[in-house]
Amino acid sequence: MTAAVLILLLVTAQRLVELDIARRHTKVLLARGAYEVGAAHYPLIVAVHTAWLASLWLLALGRPINWLLVAAYALLQGLRIWILATLGERWTTRIIVLPGAPLIKRGPYRLLKHPNYVVVIGEIALLPLAFGLIWIALIFSLLNAAVLAIRIKAEGQGLASPLS
Repeated sequence: MTAAVLILLLVTAQRLVELDIARRHTKVLLARGAYEVGAAHYPLIVAVHTAWLASLWLLALGRPINWLLVAAYALLQGLRIWILATLGERWTTRIIVLPGAPLIKRGPYRLLKHPNYVVVIGEIALLPLAFGLIWIALIFSLLNAAVLAIRIKAEGQGLASPLS
C-alpha cells in the first residue's frame, strides 16, 4: 500500500464516520423538536465533497507527496475534533436549528464564527496541494466557496427565524 493510498483511505474513512455521526446527531436533534433549514443546497455540498475526494483518488496516486502540507492537513483534524467535542450532539453536516437553544460560544466558537468552515476551506485546498494538484485545489476551493456562501446565508436566515 502506498502512502497516497493510505492517506486517501484515512480521509475517506474519516468522511464516512463523520457522515454517520452527523446522521445520528440529526436524528436526535429532530426528535428533540429541531428542524432543518437550507436543505435544498445540501446535495450541492455532498456533490462538491464527493467530487473533490473522487478527483484525489483519480489523480493523486503515484504523485510525489509534500509531507509538510499533509502535516498541515493533519493539524486541521485536531481543530475538527475540538469543534466536534465543543458542539457535541449539535454537530451535523446539515443546518439543524434547535428552537430555544443558545448559540455555542465556547471552544473554537469563542474565536471564530464558523470554525468548521475554516477547517473545510483548509482541507479542500491543502490535500490536493500536498499531491501537487494545484488546479484541483483551485477548482474545488472556488466550488466550496460558492456552496459555503449559500450555506452561511441559509444558516443566518435559519438562526434569525422567529422559530429558532
